[in-house]
Amino acid sequence: MTNKISSLIRVRMSAHNAHYGGNLVDGAKMLQLFGDVATELLIKLDGDEGLFKAYSMVEFNAPVYAGDYIEAHGEIIHIGTTSRKMRFEARKVIIPKPEINDSACDLLDEPIIVCVAEGTCVTPLDKQRKHSERLVE
Repeated sequence: MTNKISSLIRVRMSAHNAHYGGNLVDGAKMLQLFGDVATELLIKLDGDEGLFKAYSMVEFNAPVYAGDYIEAHGEIIHIGTTSRKMRFEARKVIIPKPEINDSACDLLDEPIIVCVAEGTCVTPLDKQRKHSERLVE
């Protein structure tokens, strides 16, 4: 057994990401971030971007707004011959404070979990460039 393979990206949601009134960001943006995390995980494991096959579970837990900083984290939790099961979590870590001034922000003491998901990606055998017989538990 090896250490879990994980990835983390942090991005700021912009006004361009706001899709609804009140600068609310579309939940699909979190899934896009999870796709980017999955790609990095597959590159680390297999040396190939692979393909995202399906989400088995997605939960949206809190709203995301333009100006929020989001950390998207993922890890591989199971490795099959070609399939890689992954778990994802998106956390809000910084929020804007427009009531103070237009550039004020706060680092949250405790991140807010805004979305969690599980999904499966596939890297075809002929695309796997790295030795990936490691077990993840």
